Amino acid sequence: MTDRPAQVFALLSGTATPTRNTRQLDTAVVLGGSIAGLLAARVLADHASTVLIVERDEPDTGERRGVPQGLQGHALLPGGRRQIERWFPGFTEQLTSLGAVLAGSEASASYSDGVRAVGTRNTVLLSSSRPFLEAHLRRRTLELPNVRSVTGQVTGLDFGADAVTGVRYLAGEHEHHQPAELVVDAMGRASRLSDWLEHAGWQRPPMRRIITNVNYATGYFRREPGRPAIACAISRYTPRSSSPRISVAAVNAIEHDQWMILLVFGEATGGARLGEIRTYHQADTRRRDFHLARLPARLVSVGDAVASFNPVYGQGISSAALHASCLAAYLESNPALGAPARKFFELQRVIVDAAWAISAAADAARRPESQPLSARERVFRWLGAEVVTAASTDRVTAERFEAVATMLAHPATLAKPHIALRALAVNRLARGRRRRPAPAPTSVATSAAVPR
Repeated sequence: MTDRPAQVFALLSGTATPTRNTRQLDTAVVLGGSIAGLLAARVLADHASTVLIVERDEPDTGERRGVPQGLQGHALLPGGRRQIERWFPGFTEQLTSLGAVLAGSEASASYSDGVRAVGTRNTVLLSSSRPFLEAHLRRRTLELPNVRSVTGQVTGLDFGADAVTGVRYLAGEHEHHQPAELVVDAMGRASRLSDWLEHAGWQRPPMRRIITNVNYATGYFRREPGRPAIACAISRYTPRSSSPRISVAAVNAIEHDQWMILLVFGEATGGARLGEIRTYHQADTRRRDFHLARLPARLVSVGDAVASFNPVYGQGISSAALHASCLAAYLESNPALGAPARKFFELQRVIVDAAWAISAAADAARRPESQPLSARERVFRWLGAEVVTAASTDRVTAERFEAVATMLAHPATLAKPHIALRALAVNRLARGRRRRPAPAPTSVATSAAVPR
């Protein structure tokens, strides 16, 4: 892994508000009005006279067919929150004023294989239910004067000789044809775009899958009004643990004085349960490699339609937010829109690779019998495990690891020699202490034996 992806990631995850406001497009159409589609629409609003969102589900209905994981546990990572703030200034303050909880290290607890990890400055989570977050994001998006939304089922695309020219959708009993100068696929992991491309004579983007077969159960419980001392807690089990079939248990304080509990946290369940326990099954982690396919012009894809990760890692919303950043960078480069959007897909590949390196690698480690690895991959996995282990006790390593895990930095930053050497030294000291009884040890984070 080279430094270049890390540099590109750093540019894409920046927070500068674009100053350019050229109208390159007449009409842009976004297929899907979930978080990825809404953020894409916000970016397009700076570049198109009209932005139309076509969404299958009625808005603000809570549980939606298009987001089957919507009522499972969610917390917005710093990487995603930073991008949402970029496009909608004041969004965090607005949500917390309405009941969402912003939990820093003092109000968060994280455990790995039963060991509590040290807190870091970048451990700041915005805790709310997904429908709550999405409803406010939709409202802010539709407040833009050139963005509108229709409820309809997308049935296909119109193709010219070398470009997408429009969208077909059903609204009620009537089919509509909407001409478009740019189409954004945000239809989620069940997107039918690959079928439409293949049927029209273009290439289906290759898909990669890692079988996960994970099951989730989330319940909502009443909590005492006010801000709890610990607002977000999570317990993860790594493939090295004695419980390899257990992935995570989490509890989050959210809006309307509720606990949102993934699996079971006994202390929080003293309150009355609010509604039924919600379940969700995900068969696999998947990605579609659009950068490898022959595609028509005036077409891009974002969000879960490109890559859908194990929700345990909380990367979905943050990935979608960074895909919006890719779209902004692409449009600000004054691209030749009559040619395929290769530059966009290459930028997006950096984001997808970064998230894949964290979540998919961990998923694959749980199923080693079906995932043959190269020597390089085995070394990278071993080094990653060393960094994760050191991050549970060493604050310096933890901050660097959390920056990657929360999508503020690229995984390549963890492979730098001084970080790897520090992690190895931290773990060596820890193993030495376990082998011999000793007085209370000096803090690992300040020990002279640990390289910085």
